[in-house]
Amino acid sequence: MAAPAADVAPGGRRQPGPPPVAVRPRRVRSVDAAVAAGYLGLAVLLTSRQWGRPDRLFHQDNDQMLFEWMLARAARAVTAGENPLHSAALNAPDGVNLMANTSVLGLGVPLAPVTLLFGTQAAFLVAVVVSLAGTATAWYVLLARRLVGSRVAAAVGGLVCGFAPGMVAQAGAHLHMAAQFLVPPILALVFRPGTDRVRRHGVALGLLVAYQVFVGEELLVFLALAAGVFAVAYALADRAAARRLAPALLGRLGVGALVAGALLAYPLWFQFLGPQHYRGMPFHARGFQLDAASFTASARQTVLGDGYVPGLLSPNPTEENSFFGPGLLVLAVVVVVWLWRRPLVRALAAVGLLAALFSLGDTVRVDGASTGLPGPYRLLAGVPLLDLVVPARFALICVPVLGVLVALSLDRALALAPVGGGTESAGASVRLLWGGAVAAALLPLAPTPIRTVPTWPVPAFVADGGWRAYVPAGRTLVPVPPVTGAGVSPATFWSARTGLAFTAPGGYFIGPGAADDPTAHWGAPDRPTAALLRRAAETGEVPVVTDADRRQAVADLRHWRAAVLVQGGLHRGEAVRRTVDALVGPGREVDGAWVWDVRPLVG
Repeated sequence: MAAPAADVAPGGRRQPGPPPVAVRPRRVRSVDAAVAAGYLGLAVLLTSRQWGRPDRLFHQDNDQMLFEWMLARAARAVTAGENPLHSAALNAPDGVNLMANTSVLGLGVPLAPVTLLFGTQAAFLVAVVVSLAGTATAWYVLLARRLVGSRVAAAVGGLVCGFAPGMVAQAGAHLHMAAQFLVPPILALVFRPGTDRVRRHGVALGLLVAYQVFVGEELLVFLALAAGVFAVAYALADRAAARRLAPALLGRLGVGALVAGALLAYPLWFQFLGPQHYRGMPFHARGFQLDAASFTASARQTVLGDGYVPGLLSPNPTEENSFFGPGLLVLAVVVVVWLWRRPLVRALAAVGLLAALFSLGDTVRVDGASTGLPGPYRLLAGVPLLDLVVPARFALICVPVLGVLVALSLDRALALAPVGGGTESAGASVRLLWGGAVAAALLPLAPTPIRTVPTWPVPAFVADGGWRAYVPAGRTLVPVPPVTGAGVSPATFWSARTGLAFTAPGGYFIGPGAADDPTAHWGAPDRPTAALLRRAAETGEVPVVTDADRRQAVADLRHWRAAVLVQGGLHRGEAVRRTVDALVGPGREVDGAWVWDVRPLVG
C-alpha cells in the first residue's frame, strides 16, 4: 500500500528517514532497468518447463486450457471485429457470456499479435511472465518513488510482491489473479500525498479501474476492500493527515467512479443481465479456505516445498496463497514492533492481519482439524460480491503487505547512521545483521519452475483441418465425450489451439443452469447423451444402449447442430468409442482421431 501522506507520527512528529542521496539520473535508470530485467528473467525461468513443449501444460491443466481459449478469443475479436463480450464458438447453440467469465481481455487484446503469430500456448506463457514480472516491477516503482530511498530495499520488496508463493501458485492457472501490475498505480493515485490536480488524477484513476475490470474483477474487489481498511487504519493513526487529505482523496474517488462507471456501464449490464448471464457460483466458494498452519508452511513451488503438506493445508495447488514460512512472519512481527510509530506500518499491519483472518473461512482449521472457532469470514456472508469470492484468496492481500514491510525495514537499516558516540562500523553491523535476517526469511521461499503435466495432443484430423470436409457452415464439430462440467474439456483445448476454427457444443466455462434458470452451472446444461458418454468415460464400462437412447442422441445432435463427432486419444476411451458406435453407428479412424459422420442422421 502507498502512504497517503508524508509519514508522520501522531501529533505531527515526522519520522526519521534516509538522508537524501544524490544519484545521477542516468545511473538510476540503469539500476531500474537491471531490476526489471532480473524480474523478467526469473519469470521466464519459472515458466521454463513449458516453453517449446506443446505436449505439456501447467499442473492445473483445465484452467490453462480456459485461458488459452480466452486469449484466442480476444485475438479473434481484434482481427474479425466480433463482440468481445460474447462468443458462439463454444456452448453451441447458446454461446458464452465472456464478461461473466474470466475473459482477461485486458491481457488478450494487447497479446493478440503474439497469439496470432505464435499460438495460444506462447501467448499464455507470455501472459504469465508479464503478470509476475510486471507486478514485481510495478511495486518496485511505487516503493522507489514513494516509500523508500534505497533501490535495494525497493527491489527486494518488489521481489516479494511479485514472486511470493501465492503469486507463483496463481500464475500457473489463474491469470486474472496473478496479473496485479495495475494495483500499485491504482493505489498511488488513490493515496496520492498531494491535493492538487484532483480531476486529472481522478480521470486517470477511473481509466485504470476500468482497465482492471477487463483483467480481473475479483482482484479489484480485494483491492477495494484492502484500500478501505488501509484508509481507515491510517486515519485513526494520523487524524491530522486524514483531515487534510480527505477532500482531495474523496474528489479523486468521485471523478474516478464517474469515469469508470461511464466506461463500464454496458459491459457490466451485459455481464449481469446479458445473454447467458448467471447468478451465484457453481461451487461452494466458502469451502475454499486456508488452514491456519499454512501460513508457516512451505509451498510446493519453493526450494523447500513438497507435494504432501500443502495438500492438507490448502484447497488445491492453485490456492496456496499463504505459505510464507515462519521466518518471514517472525520478520514481519519484528518490523511492525520496530516501526510501530509510523502510521503507514500500523495501517499495513491492520490490512494484513484482517486479510489473513478472512482467508481462514467460516471455521478455523489448524493442521487439518477444525477448532470449532468461528472465522471472521462469516461477517461477509451477506455482503454482495464479497460473499462470492474464494476465502483462501484473501491471503493474497498479505503478499504486498509483507513486501512493503520488508522494503521499509531494509530501507531503515540501510539508512542507519552512527548512534551517539558510536562508529560507522556499528551501523554497518546492524545493516549486515538485518540484511542477513531478511535473506534467511526469504531464501526458503525462493520459487521453483512451475510444475507441468502431459497433455494429449490435438488430433491431426482437427489440427490440420481435415474436419472441414465434414462440417458445413452453420454446423458444429462435437468432441467426444462432450464434457460440459468443470473437468478437462477437449472442446475448449482443441478450439484454443486451432484459433477458434470451428464451433462446438459444451466447453469449460460458467453459465446458467437452464434457459429459465439463471443459477450458475459449470458448462452447458447436460444433455442426456452427454451425460451418458460421461458415465462411460468415468466408469470405463459400456452402458446398455436402447432405442430410446438412440432417438435421444439424434435429438441432442440436432440441438447441437452437429455434423461430425470426433474422439481424440485413440489409446484410451474404448468404452466411450463403443458407446458412440452403439448410439449412432460405427465410426472410422481418420488422421489420429475416431470420426463419426452424423450428417445423415441429423439431416
